[in-house]
This record gives sequence, structure tokens and C-alpha cells, in this order.
Amino acid sequence: MGPMSSDQVYESVMVERTRQQIRALVAEIAHLAQQDIQTRDFYRELLQRLLQALGAPCGAVWQPGEGGSIELVYQINLHETRLVENPEAMQRHGRLLQRALVTGEAAIVPPHMGDGQEGQPGNPTDFLLLLGPVRVKDETRGLVEVFQRPDTAPTSHPGYLRFVRQMCELAAEYHKNRQLQHYSLRQALWNQLEHFARVAHYSLDVRDTAYTIANEGRRLIECDRVSVAVRRGRRYVIEAISGQDTFDKRSNTVRLLTRLAQAVAVAGEPLWFTGDAANLAPQVEEAAQAFVDETHTKCVAVLPLRRPPQPPKDKEQDHLDEQPGEVIGALVVEQIEDARPREGMAQRVAVVCDHGSTALANALDHQGLFLMPVWRALSKSRVLVTARNLPKTLAAAAALVVLVLVLVLVPYDFQLRGKGVLLPVERRDVFAAVDGTVEQVLVRHGERVRRGQKLLVLRNSDVEGQIEHTLGEIRKTESDLAGIQRQLFGVGGVPLRREDEVKLASDEASLKKKLESLQQQLRIYQEKQQRLTIRSPIDGVVATWDVDRLLQYRAVKAGAILLHLANPDGEWEVELHMPEDRMGHIAQAQRALGKDLPVTYYLAMDPATRHQGRIAEVHQSAEVRGEEGNTVLVRVKIDQSRLRNIRPGAGVTGKVYCGRRALGYVLFHDLVAWLQREVAFRLW
Repeated sequence: MGPMSSDQVYESVMVERTRQQIRALVAEIAHLAQQDIQTRDFYRELLQRLLQALGAPCGAVWQPGEGGSIELVYQINLHETRLVENPEAMQRHGRLLQRALVTGEAAIVPPHMGDGQEGQPGNPTDFLLLLGPVRVKDETRGLVEVFQRPDTAPTSHPGYLRFVRQMCELAAEYHKNRQLQHYSLRQALWNQLEHFARVAHYSLDVRDTAYTIANEGRRLIECDRVSVAVRRGRRYVIEAISGQDTFDKRSNTVRLLTRLAQAVAVAGEPLWFTGDAANLAPQVEEAAQAFVDETHTKCVAVLPLRRPPQPPKDKEQDHLDEQPGEVIGALVVEQIEDARPREGMAQRVAVVCDHGSTALANALDHQGLFLMPVWRALSKSRVLVTARNLPKTLAAAAALVVLVLVLVLVPYDFQLRGKGVLLPVERRDVFAAVDGTVEQVLVRHGERVRRGQKLLVLRNSDVEGQIEHTLGEIRKTESDLAGIQRQLFGVGGVPLRREDEVKLASDEASLKKKLESLQQQLRIYQEKQQRLTIRSPIDGVVATWDVDRLLQYRAVKAGAILLHLANPDGEWEVELHMPEDRMGHIAQAQRALGKDLPVTYYLAMDPATRHQGRIAEVHQSAEVRGEEGNTVLVRVKIDQSRLRNIRPGAGVTGKVYCGRRALGYVLFHDLVAWLQREVAFRLW
């Protein structure tokens, strides 16, 4: 053989380069087949490389659909085949694809094959079709279709088909790997489900069960946070939040979460909220929007937890529809960053709800058993009744019985305690009669004053200006009136005509009325000016501290309190601020013993000395007073002859006698009231 020509060398180099490119493309597809990517993404990469290797303009990947249909997975330039423009051609092409899916064999279909044969499969396009099925264990998972140019050499067609088959084998490997991954994930999921079902039913304590559902449920669902709300009477309480051993139930986030859980639980329908509130009830929409605005959660699901339905008592009821059980709580699932629910998330949430509902219902039933805390304590105390400890146990039980009998049978004085102040009966507040600025302070704290004595002097520039303006108007009106009167009396010797005399008389009457009105205004303004001087309404002592600093040059409004005055030389009284929840006992004692119940009190500056008094008056309304909360004012009449060196406002602690009650009630009446208010009322 002679040496190869330059053209032959070039052709040989190009063939080798093409083979290397094809090997690289095949290696890329083989690598993709081992990756965990979506089916559409895999076929997109496969089809792009397949068309590049074959130099084909168009291609598509199909897969079997429901009811024998064919679904398009991915396509490249399918519009160039003009199949979509011709429905009849599309049907013939579809029958060809269905036959290839059924037979599972690769095929080469020439252009316009089957033309003129109505109802038969065929290739209605101008392209050469290369069909390669993707088969896994005798099952066709997909169909790769390549539209090749018809002007290619016929000798290259078998090579094209072999390459398509090779790509389909790689696609089959991809499906096998996906199936193995699916089996592996499903096995892991089954293990997680088994673990969750086991630990959810492990405890019969409601709080422990709620924490297990929240924490193990979050791992199973693979979300950001899971919370569990439990029904308590008519309201719902957040019992557990995943990842948090403790949390503040008064925080704004927990309060909004409680409100959302209660709104959904009352409605009884699951909620999947990602921002679209078109079909939500108003109360649910408002609660969901408020919670999302506070927490910036992208997706929140709230599902009611229902008590499992009871099995029918007889077989005749099997055909009846099962009624949903009562709602005992709610499961709240949150995704903070991603608004789209993950694949399979709804099914996992449903599993958590089913097992969580049963576990929570069992825990609530166990906790609701009669005297369950007592039985639980007794079950742990068997050591107390052993032979060695039995005498000690009997002695302790006897002592406990004696103590209970003493608390129940021994009577004792029932007195209700309240704090208050010691004040003179005669006391007055000094008010500002008009607006003004305090210009002079004429008294000091503790100074004795007499009735009518000047206390303060205010200044009001508006009143002064109004007085000056009114005086000017009066002078001008008097001057005009004097001029008219001179004309009427003929001063100057000029006779008046009848009509001039009538006009002047009318002007005179008008000016007199104006002058009278101005004088009345002047008196009102002068009275206002007089009321700028504040005088004492009683004989007494100034009880306001640091009057100069408090009032000097201060602008005050009409009705503002300026000073407090008290008469220490008259009678004194004690004002007790009795908590409102104790007034029922006092009212009951007044009906039984009389309205002037005895009161024992002592002063804070002399706690060793006890003083006596009697109730003089009980106010009908309650008021909020500082940290004491709602209190009712009780006025106590006292004997001040035994008091020495007293001053207004001295602190007092008093006890109101309400008869005799059992010693146990006297000691624990606050606890009894709390149990009645917090426990009995809620259960009711």
C-alpha cells in the first residue's frame, strides 16, 4: 500500500475526533444516569447530547400516561416537524408511538411512511424517525424519538439506531438507579414511621406526648418547626414547640400561634397557608395573616387533631359513615424559608396527625381518670406499708387525720386584711377656676390657713386684655352717647327737624343698650380676674408637698387640682383599700352581724400598738389602685383620742372582723377562692 493522501489523513483525523466526542457524550450521559436528578432534567441533558452527536435537528422523549395515553416529557424543536399544525398527522404519529411503546423494539421509520393508509400508524413528517424504547425489566418506561434529516446516507442509519439504543440503555440504568433510591428512601421512611409510632405511644403524660409529637414529628416531616396545641376546656394551649424545652406562653409569637390553632381547630378544617387567603373564613384568615406577619413564615399548615372514632357497637352500623371525632388539639407545621411544600410532605403530615391524634387522645383519657394523681402517688408508695415502716405510716396517718379534724372543726376569728391610710375627715382639694399661669405662691407645705385666706395668685393675659378692650369700648360708647344727647337737647341753638330727632332718639337707645351690654361684659371679666386669686375654702393645713417647685410659674387649666387642704383639728378616719375578691365575705358578715363591723388596725410608724374602729361606709364601686389591683374603699370610724403625733396619709394596715369560721378556712381561704375561680369555673 502506498502512503495515504492528505485528504485521507484529514478524514481519518476527523473520524477519530468525532469518535472521541461521542465517547465523551456517552460518558457524560452515563455519569448523569448515576445522579439523583429529576426525570425531566435527565432527559433534557440526554436529548441535547443525543441530537448533538447525531447532528439531528429535532427530538422528543415520551412516556406512557394514564388510560393508554402518551405524555411528552421533553422536546427540542418539535415545531419544525409541523405535526402540531396537522391534527390528522398528529394522530398517525401518536399511533406509531403507541405501537413502539407496546412492542418495546427500536425502529427506523422512513419519511411519509404509511401515507394514504387511513387509521394506520405512520411517519407523516419529512424526517427520518429513529425510535428507541427505554425498558426496565420488560416494562417500557419511555420512548426516545430522533428526527433525522432524510438526506443522510442509508448506510449510516443502522449506526444511528445503535447509538440511540445505547442512549436508551443508559436511560434504563437511570430509571433502575432511581428505583433503587426510591426503595432505599422508602425503607428509611418506614423506619422513621415505625420509630415515630413507637415513641409517640410511649408515655401517657399529656405534656411528654405533645413534646414527642412535636420533636419526632419535625424529623419525620423534615420541616423547620412543629408545634402542638392541646384543648383545655373551651380554649387551646400550646403545649410543645419542637427544639424548645421551655417557652414563654405570654410572648406575642406564642399568643398568635395559639390564636391561629384555636381558629382552625374550631373551624374543623385543615389549613395550608402560603399567603393566598381567597377561600379562608374571616377569623382564620385574620389569625393566619397576623401570625405570618409576626414570624415571617413562608408556609404554615394547621391540622386539627381529632379523637379516633369509636368502633360500632353492632354490625348493623358498619355501613354507616363514620362521624369525625371531637377535636382535641391541633398540629402546626411551619416552613420558614421555602413556601413550597416538599415532595411527600402532605403524606408525612397526615401520618403524624393520625398517630399523634391517637397518642394524645390516650394521654388525655389517662390524665382525666378520677383521682389519677392520687392513684399514681399510691402506686409509688408501697414501701410505706411494709412491715418495718407500717407503724410509722400509721402514726403519720393518725397525725394527719387529727390535723384535718382540727382544721375542719376548730373555729377561729375570720379577719380580712387590707392596707390603707389615716386621713382627716374634713379635707378639700383646691381647683383652678379659670385658665392661667401661677404668678405667686403664698403658702408652704404644712402651713395653717384660715377660710378665705389667699393661697395662690394666677395671671391671665387674655382676661386683662379683654378688660382693657371693654373699658375702651365703654368710653367710646359713652362719648358717642353724650354727643347724641347734646343734639337732642338743642345744645348749640340749632332746631332739629322731626325726622332727625327720631333718628337721634333711635341711635341713643341703641347706644344705651350697647353700653349696658359692655358693662355686663366688664363685670364678667372682672369676676374672672377676681377668681385668679385662689382662696382657702376651709380652715386647715396645706397637705401638698413642695408647693413652690410644683406650682410656681406653671400654666394650669380650669378644673385642675392645685392644692390639698386638710383640717387636722377635726375628726380623723381610716381609708382601707380592700381587694375586690374579699368584698363578698364582708357583705355576708354585714348581713349577719350588722353594717358597722369591728376593725383592728395599726399604724406603720407604730406597729406594736393595736387600735380599734368600726366600718362607717363601703363604697359601691371598685377602682384600680397601683399594684393592689381592683380595690374597694372602706371608710373606718376611729377613736383619735388614743392617737399621738399623727399626720395625714400615714400608712395603716387593718383587719375587718367577719365572724368565726373553721380554722382551715381561715388559713387557706385565699387558696379556696383561687380553686373556685381558676379550676371550678373553667371546668364549668
